[in-house]
Amino acid sequence: MPYLETITHYLQLGFTHVIPLGFDHILFILTLFFQSSNVKSVLVQCTVFTVSHSLSLGLVASGWLLPNSNYIEPLIAVSILYTAIENIVCKSGNPFRLVVVFLFGLVHGMGFATALKEIGIPKAPFFSCLFSFNLGVELGQIVVILLAYFLLSKWFGHKWWYKERVVYPLSSLIAAVALYWVIERLL
Repeated sequence: MPYLETITHYLQLGFTHVIPLGFDHILFILTLFFQSSNVKSVLVQCTVFTVSHSLSLGLVASGWLLPNSNYIEPLIAVSILYTAIENIVCKSGNPFRLVVVFLFGLVHGMGFATALKEIGIPKAPFFSCLFSFNLGVELGQIVVILLAYFLLSKWFGHKWWYKERVVYPLSSLIAAVALYWVIERLL
C-alpha cells in the first residue's frame, strides 16, 4: 500500500474508532463536555486527553509497555463513571480536571493500542501511522464536541435549568451505563 494511502487509512481508522464504533469513547468525551459546555474548555481537555492517550498508545504499540486488557477495559469504564459522577457531584469545575483527564487518557490509550494491535500497524511508517490514527481520533472527538454543542449547549447552555434538566440526567444515564460496563468487564 502506498505511503499516502496507508496514512489516510490510519486516519480513517482513528476517526471510525470514535465515530461510529467507540460508544465508550463518545460517552467519555460527552462527560468532558457536560462538565463545562464552554467549547474552548472542552477542546483543551480533549487535546490533553489526546496527547495522553497518544503517549500510552505509542508505548504499547511499540512494545515498550505491555498492559493487561483484563485491567484496562474495566478502568476505561471506571474513567467514564468517575467523570459522569463528578459532573453531578461537583457544582463547579474540579481544579485538577486536566490531571484527571491526562491520567484517564493514559488508560484509554492502552485500550486503543489493543484495538490497533488487532488491526496491525506497519513497521516502516510506524510513527506516521500512529500519528494519523491519533489525529483521526482527535477529529472524531471534535465532531462529538461540536455536535453536542450545536444540539444542546448553544441553544440551552445559558438557561437556568440546563444543568438540572440536561447535564444531571444525561450524566446519570452515562454513569449507569459505565457502572454496567465496569461490572460486565470485571466478570
